Amino acid sequence: MYPGTHAEQAPDRPAVIVAETGEVMNYLRLDEDSAALARVLHDAGLRRGDVVALLSDNRPEALVTLWAALRSGLYITAINHHLTADEAGYIARDSGAKALVASASLRDLAPSVLGPSLRLAFGGAVDGYASFEEALAGAGPRLTAEPSGAVMLYSSGTTGFPKGIRPELPDRSVEEPGDPIVAIASARYGISSDDMYLSSAPIYHAAPLRWCAMVQALGGTVVLAERFDAEATLRHIERYRVTVTQMVPTMFVRMLKLDPEVRTAHDLSSLRTVIHAAAPCPVDVKQAMIDWLGPIVYEYYSSTEAHGMTFIDTAEWLAHPGSVGRSALGVLHICDDDGAELPAGTVGTVYFERDALPFRYHNDAETTAAAQHPEHPTWTTVGDLGYVDDSGYLYLADRKSFMIISGGVNIYPQEIENTLTLHPAVFDVAVIGVPDPEMGEQVKAVVQLMPGLPGSDELARDLIEYTRDRIAHYKAPRTVDFVDDLPRTPTGKLVKGKLRERYLSSPSARVGTENPGVSRTDADAHRDVMTS
Repeated sequence: MYPGTHAEQAPDRPAVIVAETGEVMNYLRLDEDSAALARVLHDAGLRRGDVVALLSDNRPEALVTLWAALRSGLYITAINHHLTADEAGYIARDSGAKALVASASLRDLAPSVLGPSLRLAFGGAVDGYASFEEALAGAGPRLTAEPSGAVMLYSSGTTGFPKGIRPELPDRSVEEPGDPIVAIASARYGISSDDMYLSSAPIYHAAPLRWCAMVQALGGTVVLAERFDAEATLRHIERYRVTVTQMVPTMFVRMLKLDPEVRTAHDLSSLRTVIHAAAPCPVDVKQAMIDWLGPIVYEYYSSTEAHGMTFIDTAEWLAHPGSVGRSALGVLHICDDDGAELPAGTVGTVYFERDALPFRYHNDAETTAAAQHPEHPTWTTVGDLGYVDDSGYLYLADRKSFMIISGGVNIYPQEIENTLTLHPAVFDVAVIGVPDPEMGEQVKAVVQLMPGLPGSDELARDLIEYTRDRIAHYKAPRTVDFVDDLPRTPTGKLVKGKLRERYLSSPSARVGTENPGVSRTDADAHRDVMTS
């Protein structure tokens, strides 16, 4: 189903509500505006397989643009508005976008994003852009043919330069069923026209964009927050009687660190489903969320490439703590560096097997080939490491590119980050490997403290001991640095590439140093473990 169907059945039902202001766009308007924009794009020469780029904050017009593409056989490429003009312009050019729709709130960035010949701005005037509202008002009649389009996003760049991920266009009309994500969401979560779905992550990311579309395909209402704020999220849930929301683990941590009186002051009884994804969730964090909200916490694992998906509900997770579930899209394979399959319990590269190659990296055949299994081209990976247990439940270790190799032993930063996340002094943490002249790499924790707390050698020692009390000693940080902030995307992913570059480019980071919290005896024991 799509907005046209819901506009006929319930034209006044809210399709999207702006959380902070209460502004409403109903299904009739979503249908009419997206149909009008589809005509405008068609009259500008865009045809099936062409690209329309979107540069927007969390505004209803972003979803109008999304549906205009999806009902025109076009790709939509949402651009991160936190990028520089050069970075945003690269995506617009590399994608081959023939049209660009921008929010006037981004008028400082939008004029510098060159490439598309058709440029429309909503919400006000922007240099070099025609009026979005005037274009829709002057649009011709609806298109009679409405082939399905698709989302073509660029990777967040956490592991390198952003890559365009281009799926095959569906061979069907937008009115016909067949979207596997919509089918899975409907079957697993029971999402329907009765639901109020809160989305507070940036609309340019894969999950928020796709899930907003999925909720609207099923006739639900999207409550679109301009940005995430822990306490404001509780207010939005109470005010709009939100039934479903999707978050990332960083959001969980921010909410759990609210004053208990703040957390209990809001009525969250309308919630029936809290979904999380995008990054591995520390076991203690997830357990705390279940203790708070009850058995309504669900998790899935996927990627921007959408090459496979796993799912797990609360009951399954309590039986398999730390797992991200069993596969519901694609067949799971765990392989070593040579492509040989590994037995249960052994960490390796995570592949999903599909009937056909599920995606290609746009203009990058080499990277596409690198994502494929050496012997099975329809098995693909995004570089994540993990293992499956005897029941087929997947456990993630980390990104292969983030793994620390110290003394020949593999150490996964995510495990250490998970351990430190709920320390009362820690606001945010990243763990990286830095060069060590003897061990190759040593473990460094980079910590952003809670507001008002000063960093000190004593606190560094406490954090190291805190870690050593909970996981193997050799995994604990050898050094701890305190910083004002950590590079994260707005969806909570650590941009470790930037962090590692910062350290590797610093002369002081090229040789590891002993932390005052680690005695010489401890250091020797660490080496003994690594070389045994």
